[in-house]
Amino acid sequence: MTAAIEALYIFDDQRQCIVDQVYNGRPPTANELISRFFSQPAPQPSVLYLSDLSPPTTAFSIRHANLLLISTCSVDTQALAILEFLRKIVDIFEDFLGSPLLSAKIEENYEVVAQLLAEVCDGGIICNTEPNALRETVEVSSALGRLLNQVGIPSSSPSLGGPTSLSSSLKPLPSLSNQPAIPWRKANVRHTSNELYVDIVESLSVIFAPSGRPITARANGNIQFTAKISGVPDILLSLSAPGGTSTQRSSGIARTMSLPSFHPCVRLAHWRSHPGELSFIPPDGKFMLAGYEVDLLPYSFEDDHLPSRGTDKLFLPATVDMRTGLGGSGMDFEAKVTLNNSFPGVSKSTMANHRPGPSIASGRAASSTAPFSFGGSQSGTTGAPVLEAVSVSIPLPRDVRAVTDFRASRGDATFNQIVKAVEWKIPIKDAGSVNGTATLTGTIAGPVRDDANPENLDPTMSEYYDESATNGTVQKSSTPRSIESRSKQLMPRTISTSFTVKGWLPSGIKVEALVVDTKRSKGLGEGVKPYKGVKYLTVSRRGVERRTRP
Repeated sequence: MTAAIEALYIFDDQRQCIVDQVYNGRPPTANELISRFFSQPAPQPSVLYLSDLSPPTTAFSIRHANLLLISTCSVDTQALAILEFLRKIVDIFEDFLGSPLLSAKIEENYEVVAQLLAEVCDGGIICNTEPNALRETVEVSSALGRLLNQVGIPSSSPSLGGPTSLSSSLKPLPSLSNQPAIPWRKANVRHTSNELYVDIVESLSVIFAPSGRPITARANGNIQFTAKISGVPDILLSLSAPGGTSTQRSSGIARTMSLPSFHPCVRLAHWRSHPGELSFIPPDGKFMLAGYEVDLLPYSFEDDHLPSRGTDKLFLPATVDMRTGLGGSGMDFEAKVTLNNSFPGVSKSTMANHRPGPSIASGRAASSTAPFSFGGSQSGTTGAPVLEAVSVSIPLPRDVRAVTDFRASRGDATFNQIVKAVEWKIPIKDAGSVNGTATLTGTIAGPVRDDANPENLDPTMSEYYDESATNGTVQKSSTPRSIESRSKQLMPRTISTSFTVKGWLPSGIKVEALVVDTKRSKGLGEGVKPYKGVKYLTVSRRGVERRTRP
């Protein structure tokens, strides 16, 4: 089953259609589509089946800045392929029109947009989404060309049946030999400084049960590659992971990386025969080389016991815990965040005595930090990882009116009334205490009682009151059971933390070698030794979550 697209629509923040591209079939009009789309309950899903259209149509949508991109199809198709196509459209437009992508840029450069939409799809079949290949076929008019059009002189894009333009008559037609043999790389690439950069970014997602046992622990990784090198280089990137040996290094990668996905430039046959080795000819500039997932749990969820060895336990640089229902009224809570700089494979003596030094595996800029001296403005390395941007979020029920009496041992805490959440930020200079633990306490306040009009009470407050059968008045019931039940309803159920770590990856994946094969490369030049840099980054955006007992 191939991905077939019938039409592509782009709407601005006022729900006005600024792009309406029809590829095949009988898709709905833009007004019909947007009215049916927003008639569905919010938030609208990325894949929405609209049965009231004729014919019934599936709408695939993504949002970017102030734009809404919708693609339609009336037959069964691959949803993920179309959603990925919409994301590629955004990347292509930003590459041609500039970032950030706004509706005004699309309207001002509609000639370029029309050419791009005609090239990326042929009769609804996705055919060309590589920006470097599109630059060979899509003609971008310059400011001089627009000026010549205004004064009546034809530009470099002659109209059908019109006279030949001045610029096109002076510019020789490109020969077939100059056309790129590789779709993702431009022809005749030249750079004054040859540089290669590898950025491996992993996003953490960990959930702990109230007992403290991890329910799920995964990391989504991306290998971003930047190639600023002349000619057509042939590159070999070697990766390693814990669990492999010097003779069978691929065994560690095979166990660590699951569901890998690669850029079309990667030679899949070489990866299958040599897991952990990426052989490719890169596009020019920055691109996503590969993506993968990692299961961080050292045991199966069906196991009866936690792992006994310390090396098998799940390591996290920041964990959270919370106790609720404290105090005489049961309306207090205590949150705790524990920081841990004992990164696996990094000794404290190494961190204390680390000095800056060039290393391909340590990052682009090395730094030195002391134990529990998390950060500053220095860059983290594999010899001295740096924990930064530590914050804690505690979502609260909607009935909570306020949170008072904040007492934080580190940082400042505030209550966000709009999203109903406590936000606790721990500054970098205060992130490390003697024992690596910071605490926050607070008192939760529920809805305000309305004695003048008991009928307007919040329905959730009904357990506080009893109707009198004699005079119809409302009297407060102060039974301990009702107070305890109400306090439980107002207590938070989860707590999560956010942070970043430079110079460390939870999966343990590292770059072993980055080699340019001079024999297979073309146009690189003799004696050229590209500058190489590697950087590791771990990101947790409320990814480490701890649930509490009800």
